Amino acid sequence: MKVLYLIQTHKNPEQIYRLIKTIKKLATTSYILVCHNFTYSNLDVAPLQTLPEVKVISSKRELGDFSIIQEYLEVISWLLSQNIEFDWLINLTGQDYPTQPLSQLEKFLLETQYDGFLEYFEAFSDLEPKNWRGREGRDRYLYNYWRLYRYLPRWQRALIKLPRIFINNTQPFVRIKLSYGLMVGVRTPSSPFNEKFLCYAGSYFHILSRKCIQYLDNFSKHHPNLISYYSNKYVPDESLIQSILVNSKLFNLCNDNMRYINWGNTEYDGPRILTVKDYPVLSKDDVYFARKLDMSYDSEILDMLDARIF
Repeated sequence: MKVLYLIQTHKNPEQIYRLIKTIKKLATTSYILVCHNFTYSNLDVAPLQTLPEVKVISSKRELGDFSIIQEYLEVISWLLSQNIEFDWLINLTGQDYPTQPLSQLEKFLLETQYDGFLEYFEAFSDLEPKNWRGREGRDRYLYNYWRLYRYLPRWQRALIKLPRIFINNTQPFVRIKLSYGLMVGVRTPSSPFNEKFLCYAGSYFHILSRKCIQYLDNFSKHHPNLISYYSNKYVPDESLIQSILVNSKLFNLCNDNMRYINWGNTEYDGPRILTVKDYPVLSKDDVYFARKLDMSYDSEILDMLDARIF
C-alpha cells in the first residue's frame, strides 16, 4: 500500500523541510508532492532532491478563493494522467505534523472498510458547527465574491468591522468578508443546490482513497457548470469536495478527518496555534495529524511529537 501526501505550502521553509523529512523517515514508500507559493517565501528545493519520490512544483494559489481548490483539481488530474502510484491521498499544509507513527496510520488504512475520511455537514443547516456562525454556509456559497484588497492591516479591519456587521445583518443582497483581505459578495440569482444535490461543507483536510480521487477528477471534468459556480465563492475548498463525494452516495465515508484542530479563541476564523499545552490531546489514538503548528512560536511541541512518533 502506498500513501501520497499532497502538501500545499507558502511559508516557514525550515518547518516544511522538517515535515517532509519526517514523513519520508516514517513512511519510506510514500510519494510527496509539494505545491509551494514562492511569492511568499523562497523554498530551496536542493535539500529535497536527494529524497526519493519527492516533487516540488510552483503554486500561485491564494487563501480564501478558488485558486486553492483549482490547484487541487489540477494536481489530482496530473497524478492520474501520469499514473503515479498511490492508494490513499492525504492533504496537508506546511503547518501540519503527524501525531502518531505513520506505520500505524498505514495499517489502519490497509484494514479499514471506509473509502474516505473527511468532515462534512449540510452547509445550509441551522445545526452548523460552533466555528461556523449563523448562516455562514449561505453567506459563503450563495454569493459571488470579489477580492478588493489582498491584505488589510489590523486597524483597517477594526475600522470596517461595525459597517460590515451592519451591512451583513440588515439586507440579503451583499456580504463583506475580512478574513482574507477585503472581499465583497453579491447574492447569486440561482444555485445548483436542491433536495437531490445538497450543499455540504467541512474542513478542507482529508484522507481519501484512490477511487474517491478518481471520482472527483472525473466528476469535475464532466460537470463544468458546478466547478464554474464554485469559482467565485468564499472558501470553496471547504465545500466542493464534500458536495461531490457525499451527494454521490457511492462511497463509505467516515465523518472524521483524523486531525486535531483547535478553533477556540481565535481571531478572523483561523485555528489556534498549538503548543505543548495541547500535547495530551494530540497523543490520543484517534488523532493522526495536528494543525496548526509554528516552530517560531513553539518548537518544543514538535520535539515532543518527534519523541512520540519515532
